[in-house]
Amino acid sequence: MLTDTQLQNKYRMLLPHLDEKSARLFLASEAKSMGRGAKVKVAKLAGVSRARINKGIEELESSAKPHSSEKGKKIRTSGGGRKSQKESQPEMVKALELIVNPHTLGDPMNPLLWTSKSLRKIQAELKKQNFNVGHVTIGEILKSKDYSLQGNKKTHEGGDVADRNEQFEYINQAALSFIKEGAPVISVDCKKKELIGNYKNSGTEWHKKGEAPNVKVYDFIDKDLGKAVPYGVYDMANNLGWVSVGISKDTAEFAVNSIRTWWQQMGKELYGQANKLLITADGGGSNSSRSRLWKKELQLFASETGLEIKVCHFPPGTSKWNKIEHRLFSFISKNWRGKPLESLEVIVNLIANTTTEKGLKVKASADEKEYEKGLKVTDEELKNIKLKLDTFRGNWNYSIYP
Repeated sequence: MLTDTQLQNKYRMLLPHLDEKSARLFLASEAKSMGRGAKVKVAKLAGVSRARINKGIEELESSAKPHSSEKGKKIRTSGGGRKSQKESQPEMVKALELIVNPHTLGDPMNPLLWTSKSLRKIQAELKKQNFNVGHVTIGEILKSKDYSLQGNKKTHEGGDVADRNEQFEYINQAALSFIKEGAPVISVDCKKKELIGNYKNSGTEWHKKGEAPNVKVYDFIDKDLGKAVPYGVYDMANNLGWVSVGISKDTAEFAVNSIRTWWQQMGKELYGQANKLLITADGGGSNSSRSRLWKKELQLFASETGLEIKVCHFPPGTSKWNKIEHRLFSFISKNWRGKPLESLEVIVNLIANTTTEKGLKVKASADEKEYEKGLKVTDEELKNIKLKLDTFRGNWNYSIYP
């Protein structure tokens, strides 16, 4: 079975060599051989209208056969048939591109700049300019000009940050060094907060027809159930994840307690002989590079465990490069898609049952402690932290000793 891309290439190479009727019959036979929904698929891949394929199917299914005297004749006499819209209205194609792509073609006053550019809206705008063309033909012309329906791309990460690439290289070298020595390297972050209760959760699941779960119409927070706050720890070397699901605030105290719980439940067993730990984290939130409380809590953790803790923060605006985002959190979201997160227990179980083909295993537990927001760390307390800033970007890279 050919893929869509292979079929599209096949049609692109073959159709120019066929006359109109042969092409119509060929595409009709393709659609008939594929079954349900094939007419739409073939029309899209070949860049033709469904009406053309329907006509071809009618001709294929007709019992009438061409007379022997007609064989070998041309479908049309030379120069016969209706001219294409491109040929009959050459200025129309230019007007069409001005509507669709105003920034490239220099028309900032384009009337459709601030509305959706559906084929019918484009058709209406062309009609105002006295061009007579159907919306299906507009679609075919756009495809022939290498236009396609596309969504937005997230590529702008904000302004340039000094030492951005150097910091990525620094983190990578630090991680490789720790892993080579058998020391743990973890990526940490707080996942998006989730409403607890019978609320709609994006995605779809298999259910018998008409038996999909019914959920609340409005997403007003349930004051009794509140929100779940999942804070994750991802062990890079072993492809293992830990998630503490809190019920109060995402604070530095909660973040470090999640790391502490990971160490007690998973890390200590794997790295019992290690004397140091590398943490990679975003530069903001509860694990902010500027947070005094984050450093104070890490000092307590270091003293409890005897671990030297090295922290490397990602530069501002680059959180998507944090390993935990695409190696743990994305799979958790896939695992609970379409399922109402009705209780804290449901959330913990869905997280703990997240797996991947590459062997990801996850453990999770609820952290029902109430964490207070806005705790201050005095200058005196800050002085008592055994903090050593790295020579390169000490505001992003530092170590805390027991």
